Amino acid sequence: MPVADWLDQPRPDVKPGIWRYGYRMPKTAHQGHHLAPVTIVGFVVPLLAGLLLWSLWRHGSLPYQWAVLKLLTPDDWWWGGTTSPKGYQGAEALTVADGVVFAILVYVMARLGSWPDIIRHVVTRRPQPARALIAALGALIALTFVFPSAFPGVGWDALPVIAPLFSLIVLVTGSYDVFGSRLLTDGLDALVVVLVLWPFSRVGGWWPLAKEALAARAGTAQVAQPVVDRRPSQWPELREAGQHQAADVLGAELHGGRMNDVDCARIGHMWSTAKARAQLASFTDTVLREGAAAWTHPSGARDLPGGRTAQHDLLAAQVRLGQWAPGDRTPLAYAGAGAALAPDSLGTSLLAVGPSGSGKTRHLVRPVVESLGLQALAGRCAVVAVCAAGTPLGPDSAHDVVVRLGDPASVHDLDPYADSEDPDEAAFFLAEGLAGDLDATTGQRAATALAQLLGPYRAAYGRFPALPVLRELLEGEPSALAALRDALGEDGQAAMRRELDARARQSGTAGDPGPVLADRLAVLDRPAFAEFLGADGGGARPFSLRAVAHHPLRVRIDLPDRGHEEASRIITRLVLAQFGAVAVSGERNHFACLVLDDATGAVTTASVRCIQRLRSRNAGVVLALRTVGDVPEALHGPLYAAVGCRMAFSGVTTWDGSRFAEAWGTQWVETRDVARHTVFADQPMTRAIHALRKLVTGKAVTTEAVTVRQVERERWSASELAHGVPPGHAVLSLTTVRGEHAPPLLVDLRG
Repeated sequence: MPVADWLDQPRPDVKPGIWRYGYRMPKTAHQGHHLAPVTIVGFVVPLLAGLLLWSLWRHGSLPYQWAVLKLLTPDDWWWGGTTSPKGYQGAEALTVADGVVFAILVYVMARLGSWPDIIRHVVTRRPQPARALIAALGALIALTFVFPSAFPGVGWDALPVIAPLFSLIVLVTGSYDVFGSRLLTDGLDALVVVLVLWPFSRVGGWWPLAKEALAARAGTAQVAQPVVDRRPSQWPELREAGQHQAADVLGAELHGGRMNDVDCARIGHMWSTAKARAQLASFTDTVLREGAAAWTHPSGARDLPGGRTAQHDLLAAQVRLGQWAPGDRTPLAYAGAGAALAPDSLGTSLLAVGPSGSGKTRHLVRPVVESLGLQALAGRCAVVAVCAAGTPLGPDSAHDVVVRLGDPASVHDLDPYADSEDPDEAAFFLAEGLAGDLDATTGQRAATALAQLLGPYRAAYGRFPALPVLRELLEGEPSALAALRDALGEDGQAAMRRELDARARQSGTAGDPGPVLADRLAVLDRPAFAEFLGADGGGARPFSLRAVAHHPLRVRIDLPDRGHEEASRIITRLVLAQFGAVAVSGERNHFACLVLDDATGAVTTASVRCIQRLRSRNAGVVLALRTVGDVPEALHGPLYAAVGCRMAFSGVTTWDGSRFAEAWGTQWVETRDVARHTVFADQPMTRAIHALRKLVTGKAVTTEAVTVRQVERERWSASELAHGVPPGHAVLSLTTVRGEHAPPLLVDLRG
């Protein structure tokens, strides 16, 4: 499809998780606009009852029909014992009574019947001007019943609306002389017309429609503005802002085939930024000079090499994961629509759980990384993907930085201190990576112990120590501590000497976290990592995760694949801690996301608190787990509460499913219980008929008792998640940073 046609496709505002590109409401959703039979019956039955009562009233067939009227009027208006009027007062009183009874009947029918539902279905749900025209037609029909003489060819009698009003005036004034004034009679007729039209004007929305028409007429009368083509391929926002030259250049590039969807998204993002900063002139100059290549990503790439494996809509910043499966749980708007993820959902973080082979990497992690990489090329996102070596997350050329820990051919190294200058912050990073999976008390002591060494070392050498040196200091090596003390000197370093002396006193005591940290560092202090993690003289260039807070980078960190499981978990915790710290600090215009293909051992108390803060800082985390058992049990509840999006793949266990069931909660559903009871006949003839029927059908005669109840049930039970999710499917719930929710629904990841 040409890029111009792609750009012009409709993208309506939809509920969270729906693929917006070319979205159309499913046909089944229009079933909600059909009137239910009970609604029609609720309209017809009160109408028929009202007509019957009105007919009985007109014929004088109701018991005690005139009792109230005779009670409220003088006796000399009537012949004795009857309701026959003696004079004009009685005749006019009968007319007023007809009007009052008619008004009461109309009010009762409207209150008891389903008239509001009928009006809403026929009139108010329709767009303008159809709504106003239907209401006007109804008003015209109503006027023919109130003033039939004003419409030629109408032969029925007028409803008791205008006549009771005139009769009431006669009774109040005591004569007919008041009607000698033509102005009064015409005024009363006009008043009745207004009262009849008023409810129709409210239903038809006449006044708002008239104000819009007057405003549009006034606008066209002032200055005849040139008509702007509103198709996105014509860049209407630029033209409305007066940047016609830039719009013409971009239109020519687009229709000439020199612009792709990444270019459209990138230039649209830069236009929004320039408009917010009032830098329209600079925007235009850049477009005129560079055309579709303006603001190209620093890597020079304008698309992903090697093609794409998923459907992407960069204009809506969405990636399509599959299709919402139709079913009883699926709302009509979702049934058959595409299932998509966007930064506004990933900003609340996502937790995905599924066994190996369920498709977490293939159907979730890789499409998300690919989508975020495309958005990074458009300048709107920075992505860090952490995975095992060999995980298919795209070629190396699809990433700006590839860190292969333990691979001598790796160009980049990972800075364990994230280019930090604060010893306490650097100590937190290392403590979280080395001891974050231990209890909170050990983690706090670990951070303190590391800070007592990192601060003096930086004060003495102007940098943080390499991990082998730090291991010696943690082990309490006397020569290493003495060398550090000598390097501090005597002048101006009293505070750092106190820190180092405190660490020396704690070394070897009960509860000292130094040996634990040294043991964990020993996992990283292996020959395989000799040239990595900030090692002195390493050949790879150190990469600081702090860079993603400033630039739209695409980063992939390959963990050692075999024989270094514990080292991989330590590095994963370290990266998560660093990302959480850099993502919540400072201001940036782009979205930042960390994707962990295997978050086993990465979830800690500190990381859960960090995930909760990311939502308000335009950042998010994607955590993929084989089982919730890889997370400490005490953190199950806080983790599910911290993330806004949850995804359960096919094959989860009932234990894992129970956590999702608790997080998704319950809902009220309507149940129907049918009880069948055998009918026992008392009469001989009835018993004979029942016996014959049982002989023919083989079933006893029964009656059904139906009980309809509202009960509270789980949205998805643990058993349904474990055994009711087909292969290639997942149950996904979404929450956006704006607070919008999508309930947990079944997604066909192959659709």
